[in-house]
Amino acid sequence: MTPFANAILEWYDAYGRKSLPWQQNKTAYSVWLSEIMLQQTQVTTVIPYYERFLERFPTVVDLANANQDEVLHLWTGLGYYARARNLHKAAKIVATEYKGEFPLQIEQMNALPGIGRSTAAAILSSVYKQPHAILDGNVKRTLARSFAVDGWPGQKKVENKLWEIAEAHTPNSDVDKYNQAMMDMGAMVCTRSKPKCSLCPIETLCVANKQNNPLDYPGKKPKKEKPVKEAWFVILHNDNQVWLEQRPQSGIWGGLYCFPEHANENIEQTLDKRAIQTKHITSQQTLISFRHTFSHYHLDITPILIELSKQPDLIMEEAKGLWYNLSQPDEVGLAAPVKQLLESLPFELQSSI
Repeated sequence: MTPFANAILEWYDAYGRKSLPWQQNKTAYSVWLSEIMLQQTQVTTVIPYYERFLERFPTVVDLANANQDEVLHLWTGLGYYARARNLHKAAKIVATEYKGEFPLQIEQMNALPGIGRSTAAAILSSVYKQPHAILDGNVKRTLARSFAVDGWPGQKKVENKLWEIAEAHTPNSDVDKYNQAMMDMGAMVCTRSKPKCSLCPIETLCVANKQNNPLDYPGKKPKKEKPVKEAWFVILHNDNQVWLEQRPQSGIWGGLYCFPEHANENIEQTLDKRAIQTKHITSQQTLISFRHTFSHYHLDITPILIELSKQPDLIMEEAKGLWYNLSQPDEVGLAAPVKQLLESLPFELQSSI
């Protein structure tokens, strides 16, 4: 075991996190679920979602047999919805091809939808103590600083260098503790903006600390101005219900329910497509625009609230839709800005009276 790994393990025994929900009575299913939820999401945010998922889907077979709408509904608010769709796909594969048991070979685990090399390694090392290195965002930061690895980890050559270091220091014994410790180090000590170097177990080994420049590592992603796009959401309202349509499975908000969307404020085409007649529109109100930010662009959304005198028969050939009751909402997955609008809609409706 290297001095680096030994110091990390000693620190974990004294200070590491050992009481997180997915660290108790560990199974491949529960650890896999937590690992997917923790991708790009804070622990405190994940815990209630994780507990609700396990309560509703106690096993991977239960998850596989669930309707996608219910899976997305439980995921609503957690973001990065491709994770939920891949979670459901992977569960189906485990249930059918592996008879409800996760594969023990890292290549097979890695091949499941939504599971990359690091996540596969995290599951197999945590549950079965297989000696695989991990390299999530926290580990990348800790290793980049400790060994002064220049460059942005999103570049393949930088990532490959970090993988080499991770594998060189991952021990054969206590690998479950070591990998958890490395994640804890990045979350608790070697943090992004204010690393607690004086509390770090590898302070004397850390090259960036010796150089007195830990914030120079890892290298920053090259800045690129995010483009801004626009969308108009058409909110069709009648008798405390609004019309929602399911998005295509691919693309943004895949499989989630949204308001009909138009590219500009001239929404007549959107109304015509849904056979909304002018005589049935009792009022039309443009609500306050707001911005929703994706990883690659900003989307400026302008909602248009349309009150209808009667509920039209909206049958969509290419999409699945429903009249969503604001008092007794359906359990379906909602895009984040739609959820936000639905929560504020009663106030908008009240003010328009």
